[in-house]
Amino acid sequence: MVEFLQWVVLALVQGLTEFLPISSSAHLILASEFAGWQDQGLVMDIAAHFGSLLAVILYYRQDIIKLLTGQDWPLFSQIFLASIPIAVAGLILATFIENNLREVWVIAAASAVFGVLLWYSQKFSRQQALNFKSALIIGLAQCLALIPGASRSGVTITAGMALGLSKDKAAKFSFLLAIPAILMTTAYGGLKIYNSPTTFNFTAVFTIVTLSFLSAWLCIHWFMKYIQKIDFMWFMHYRILLAILILLSLL
Repeated sequence: MVEFLQWVVLALVQGLTEFLPISSSAHLILASEFAGWQDQGLVMDIAAHFGSLLAVILYYRQDIIKLLTGQDWPLFSQIFLASIPIAVAGLILATFIENNLREVWVIAAASAVFGVLLWYSQKFSRQQALNFKSALIIGLAQCLALIPGASRSGVTITAGMALGLSKDKAAKFSFLLAIPAILMTTAYGGLKIYNSPTTFNFTAVFTIVTLSFLSAWLCIHWFMKYIQKIDFMWFMHYRILLAILILLSLL
């Protein structure tokens, strides 16, 4: 029963926090600390990311068809350009980050600091068009998501709004950028599994993929529906409170 509950929490946390700017790693750390859970393992982590990937692909399926058939070549090129920095940074820094930055205090600090930046950046949100320069800057900012607790969607939406994009345009580009980012994450994890084969529970994988998919799709749907009305001050407050709870968990 406890193991099943851990699957559910992992799936829901991944599905919701992959696209909300609040950091999945911060929430998973907090849940594990309070519940006393061990690490869920690489296979389950990949399953959770795969569910989120399916959700964003389904939600933006019409845009993706245009991208893959060459009907929107500028946007395809911008996504490709913006994805290069995190691919390079991930290859270079993955081992360093796993060994040095997965500390609770780092996650708490990143949650708070990037939460403040998210709130402040909305002051610059206008109706600027996305161009190759802004796409590259957002892509460079996405590298900060390698810091546990920063939130990939959070840093990319922050960068987009700081560059003058409207909230909905910044969020949409962030979510489309999630596709190559999650693909790279799952490919990296898959390579590690290939090099160190492990058994897994099919029921657990199916449960996690399904719940992650459903929660991620609903999250994207409602977030995009109300994003223009959302004051990101509330996300800042939430992230600071989360940071405090994480630090208190150390005690």
